[in-house]
Amino acid sequence: MRISVRRAGAVAGLLALAAVTALGGAATAAPSKAKSPSRAMAEAASGASGGGGELKVVADGLDNPRGIGFGPDGALYVAESGSGGAGTCVAGPEGADVCFGRTGAVTRITKRGQHRVLTGLPSVAEEGGVAATGPVDLGFSGWTGYLLVGNPGGGTESREQFGPAARRFGKLLKVNLHGVRAVADFPRFEERNNPDGGAGIPPGEPGAIDSNPNGLLVRHRSQLVTDAGGNDLLKVDHKGRISVVAVFPTQVVPAPPGIPGLPPELESQAVPTSVVKGPDGAYYVGQLTGFPFPPGGASVFRVVPGKAPKVFAGGFTNIIDIAFDKKGRLYVLEIATQGLLNVPEGELPTGRLVRVNKDGSQTTLASEGLAAPGGFVLGHGHAYITNNSILSDAGQVVKVRI
Repeated sequence: MRISVRRAGAVAGLLALAAVTALGGAATAAPSKAKSPSRAMAEAASGASGGGGELKVVADGLDNPRGIGFGPDGALYVAESGSGGAGTCVAGPEGADVCFGRTGAVTRITKRGQHRVLTGLPSVAEEGGVAATGPVDLGFSGWTGYLLVGNPGGGTESREQFGPAARRFGKLLKVNLHGVRAVADFPRFEERNNPDGGAGIPPGEPGAIDSNPNGLLVRHRSQLVTDAGGNDLLKVDHKGRISVVAVFPTQVVPAPPGIPGLPPELESQAVPTSVVKGPDGAYYVGQLTGFPFPPGGASVFRVVPGKAPKVFAGGFTNIIDIAFDKKGRLYVLEIATQGLLNVPEGELPTGRLVRVNKDGSQTTLASEGLAAPGGFVLGHGHAYITNNSILSDAGQVVKVRI
């Protein structure tokens, strides 16, 4: 497989990058009938419970569960990236085909059970529904819901290859009693503006245009979105107009050992995955980091509109979500605590939920049993975490006391 140091735009597929590749724009590898790293991980984890001694499963049977939040009715809602389908197939970034289907969904969870309340959303995934791209995050403003749908890397051409039914990839959807409608198109904004200028893309490499929205913060009259492919924080106003709040810098890191043909140092992109509003009114953004996903290289940035992002807390690895509690303490969820390139073959990465205390010390609240966690929300004295987030029909929501 060709080594790529393009931006890590497709966050879902990053879980399979323990092999060699960073994802980004349109796929370039040739199709293969061999098992992909993600598929091997899925098969290895299919018989596991996913829960540890401190974790309690509150929902299961989910398809690639990612973002999670409480609705105005007090129920939990989960964005499911789906399981792909039997539609158009193209070569995926790992060499295996990825196929389209309308299997993306939103599931509502209460003490009485769980059921899907919104279905038919776009999804692409490998065989078996592994490592899907689809709905990734959600939030509410009153009784109006907002749903963010990821993009399979690149610009608008990535979704167009799957046909008209894939038109909602890369968009922010507004959901209410009037139906579902798109209010913002991030791949198109990236094509027209490219705020980071393709920073970190070697000359001659594809991937300078890359959009994969991943994190959503819903405000009363606007929404904030982290574009993991575009390396920026974007604002959508009440008329659907997109503007740039911040662009996140690259960092120079040592090349990983064991991969021939790489220079001694690489320019690693930020890959912002999540955004929240802090107790001081500023925005806080967590980053996954791009290839080679250096352990300890991820930070939480503090963002004040009109000013350059500043590192608020560092030393993390592959951040997938963040939150503040009512006491103003920061919580960080790592999707791969040892780094995405250090996951043993055939296994899912082990994640970690950590609290940053006021004195700067860290308390690990959960790790054992967290397998490729995809997002979390705080409430009722617990953290509710999506688990097995690249697996179809094996995804979970687990809770841990905080």
